[in-house]
Amino acid sequence: MKRPVREVIIGLLVGLAANATGTYLYLFFFSEYPLEESIKLALQEDILGSLIALGALLNLGAFFIFLKKKQYYRARGVVLATVLAALAVLVSKFY
Repeated sequence: MKRPVREVIIGLLVGLAANATGTYLYLFFFSEYPLEESIKLALQEDILGSLIALGALLNLGAFFIFLKKKQYYRARGVVLATVLAALAVLVSKFY
C-alpha cells in the first residue's frame, strides 16, 4: 500500500475513533441510563443523528493536531471520517 493511502486510512481510523469516543463521552456524562439503553432510546426518539454529530466534535481536535504536526494526509482522513459522520446523520434524519 502506498504511503499517502496508508496515512489517509490512519487518519480515517483516528477520526472514527474520535467520533465514537465523543459520542460515548456525551452519553456517559449527560445520560442517566446505561450505554445500551441510551442508544436504544436515541433510536426510538430519532436523535441518534444528533448524538453522532455531537461526537464528531472531537474530530476537530484530531484534525488540528494533525495539521500542527504537518501530517496532512492524516488530517485528510479525519475530514473523510467527518464526512462519513455527516452522511450517517443525513441518513438517520431522513430514513
